Amino acid sequence: MGDLFEEPEGATPITAEEQECLKPTWVISRDDLNKAETDNVLAGRTWAYGRRNPNLFTEKFLLELHKRMFGDVWTWAGTIRTTPRNIGVEPYRISTELRTALDDTRYWIENDIYDPDEIAVRLHHRLVLIHPFPNGNGRSTRLHSDLVVSQLGQQPFTWGRENLVEAGATRNQYITALQTADNYDLTPLLEFARS
Repeated sequence: MGDLFEEPEGATPITAEEQECLKPTWVISRDDLNKAETDNVLAGRTWAYGRRNPNLFTEKFLLELHKRMFGDVWTWAGTIRTTPRNIGVEPYRISTELRTALDDTRYWIENDIYDPDEIAVRLHHRLVLIHPFPNGNGRSTRLHSDLVVSQLGQQPFTWGRENLVEAGATRNQYITALQTADNYDLTPLLEFARS
């Protein structure tokens, strides 16, 4: 399908097998794909914020959130990836790493280890490092972090107030902040989340 699946710099590439799982037959360009995904992400956001006191700290919730955000576009939405990526843990480690990250987050909350923003941003960073899904990891984990920080009594993050799917200065700033967090400095990612 040519440039339809050319990812912006820093994005997770979609394998040929995953490309064949595209649902909408009308998608023939990158703009079409972005529109289909954007519409589906908005539906997922509506679903997520319509839940009453969801248990955000389960693998089941993360999978359902991803499915609600991408299930109208991809048949693999809401499933754990089974192939290696340019980022993320090996596929066999994903479920264990997710459980650990979610358990750690519950511990941070129960023991008042970090403030709400830092809890949500730390979790976001961990989930991006794990990279549980074939694609859509950044978008689904940013929404998940928004839900977490909201459940902790704060406003959702603004994440640079721009579309982070498209290449550009804001996306580059986000990726740089994630990479800085990889080196144990969370400050730029915390600042970016509220920018």
